[in-house]
Amino acid sequence: MLKLKTVKTLAIASAIAVGAATGALAFPDKPIEYIIPFGPGGESDISARFQQPFFKDKFGQDLVVSYKPGGGGAVGWAQLNSMNADGYTIMGINLPHIVIQPAQKDVGYTTDDINAFYMFHYTPDAIVVTADSPYQTLEDFVADAKANPGSVTMSGSGKATANHLAQIRFDKMAGITTTYVPFKGTGASTTANLGNQVKAQWGYTTVGAAQGDAVRMLAVAMEERHPLFPDVPTFKELGYDMVGGAYRGMAVPKDTPDDVVKALSDAFGQVNADEAFRKQMLDGGFALLDVGVEEMDAFMEARKAEYIEAATEAGLLN
Repeated sequence: MLKLKTVKTLAIASAIAVGAATGALAFPDKPIEYIIPFGPGGESDISARFQQPFFKDKFGQDLVVSYKPGGGGAVGWAQLNSMNADGYTIMGINLPHIVIQPAQKDVGYTTDDINAFYMFHYTPDAIVVTADSPYQTLEDFVADAKANPGSVTMSGSGKATANHLAQIRFDKMAGITTTYVPFKGTGASTTANLGNQVKAQWGYTTVGAAQGDAVRMLAVAMEERHPLFPDVPTFKELGYDMVGGAYRGMAVPKDTPDDVVKALSDAFGQVNADEAFRKQMLDGGFALLDVGVEEMDAFMEARKAEYIEAATEAGLLN
């Protein structure tokens, strides 16, 4: 698994050649359209909105957020490579979506069609229970699941999602059998947990940030404890090698020139290195990543192998 690392200070050249015959043009020299392939209000939208003012401050241009929802992101991703490939159109991407969707069926794109240039954060998986739950610790949860196979019900956001794959992986690691109950989105999954429709939730650290004292997280899937939740152990601390969640980043059309892709990667890396941006993200329950274009192939191959293995074992792929 990818280890979280200190985000290094990045510098971006003030200008690069972008094909002008009579001289180099500054990049960016106009607003960039930032397409979110979901509706407004979700975590993809929230984190893009966090990036906007920092990008404007550093580069003098706006990130203009727009939406192209449908098919759990597939509608947007299937159209990405037909869009203008000059660097002024970028699109949000999500894992495990862009791996699992095309592995399950024809959705109009393949994982290799996605020209990812930066992954900037993830929402770490977490087992979340209500504040009055009898599960005080992860050990309590595992003990009940072992004693009563299948009786521990867990809400989560959708099927073959980060939540669902986390449930599959953890059940295997812990030698337990839980029952996953999919809901349409994290909000609905959280409501089910708070309403005691299930015994626990596969959620994220962002659920803990949003719900506060109403919930208790038993463990988080991070290399180190989240600074917002210093009393919540990691799965690794408790003996389970589990780090991950819902990853988010950006991609461009495949024909975008390499120098422009590199400039975009460096620019968003500079935003990610800003301490004020980092604090805003951490306060929201997110965890930061710094995966630029040079590291992207190795990062994607590791995630792809992990997701396909879990989904295959669970019978989620045709």
